[in-house]
Amino acid sequence: MSDVGKNIIRARENGAKVVGCFPLYPPLELLHSFGLIPLVLWDLKEQVHTLKESDRHLQPFTCSVARRITEFVLSTEGSLFDGFLMYNACDTLRNMPEIITRGLEERGLSRPFLKFHVPMTPARQTDSTGYFAGRIRELIIEIENAFGVRFSSERFLASVRLYNAIKKLSLEMENLVAEGRMSYGDFSLLIGKGFFMTPEDYLSALDGAAEKAKSNPAKNISGGRKIIVSGILPPPDALCSIIENAGLRVVGNDVASQARSYAYVPREVGDPVSYYTDFYRNHHPCTTLLYSSDERLTLLTGLIEKKNAQGLIFIGEKFCEYEYLEMPFIMKTLKQKYIAMLQLEIATDDHEHVEAFRTRIEAFSELIG
Repeated sequence: MSDVGKNIIRARENGAKVVGCFPLYPPLELLHSFGLIPLVLWDLKEQVHTLKESDRHLQPFTCSVARRITEFVLSTEGSLFDGFLMYNACDTLRNMPEIITRGLEERGLSRPFLKFHVPMTPARQTDSTGYFAGRIRELIIEIENAFGVRFSSERFLASVRLYNAIKKLSLEMENLVAEGRMSYGDFSLLIGKGFFMTPEDYLSALDGAAEKAKSNPAKNISGGRKIIVSGILPPPDALCSIIENAGLRVVGNDVASQARSYAYVPREVGDPVSYYTDFYRNHHPCTTLLYSSDERLTLLTGLIEKKNAQGLIFIGEKFCEYEYLEMPFIMKTLKQKYIAMLQLEIATDDHEHVEAFRTRIEAFSELIG
């Protein structure tokens, strides 16, 4: 059984109910305030090693994110969840609730499936505040009915503070990586595991890792070869090692499951409508939040300049059309600013075959060095 399955069993033994959530930015604080344990089902490559079941439901040209979520939820371990929550993102993920619900029914299983809609229109284009507020209130009622627990603003505020503490500590650790006190590979591995842990355990793990990293000496990175990493998924663990062994220093990232998840820390309030209006409206730009995409190029170039990076490595998720649609604009802008860029495409099983990228990464390191 995977670590995710063990974590679910441990939480349920302690009397908690576990909710599987996707895509990346669900209202975790709200679920947690009801006494539920929300786990974000993202980057499941270490938990899913076959796609036989998902291939019955999804086309082979869908991304590995969707295929692995489907495979995991319809597996034996997926049946341990007490419910699921999903909000709208790309075209592929929009249809996942119906696909997963039908797959569970084939196994004689029935689970609450909460669906939450985030308006994808820019605030400057149309005002969706009223609709969004209504949808938040409806979600609260749906959670209450599904799990038999009443909402409490005091508990919600406590959950907000807990998750904000995780965000702040993640930002602190990102700076420790930039200083060379911690490897990007170790950082990436820990952040990835955090999606499948209780927030209390995750915060404790982050705190322990940060304290250990602070005791390490800062490495000299004045010689250049400083890069930013971007992508909908982080580099596979073996690829992180290749990047750092090539003499490249990751001084910042624009990875969806990393910086895009924790970079913006909302104001701490006990009202879910106010909190999530702030959370989604001012979220770090991400292609999965379409209304924010126009700001991503400006933020990315600003990050490169702020970190004095010489290059960008983009980890492309095969078949993720939302990310690839932006690439021509990003490449053109970086070329104009004389910033080197390396684009790598990762398919479903490429995390096991990253050696094919070694020569390209080493050549890129020599280029910017």
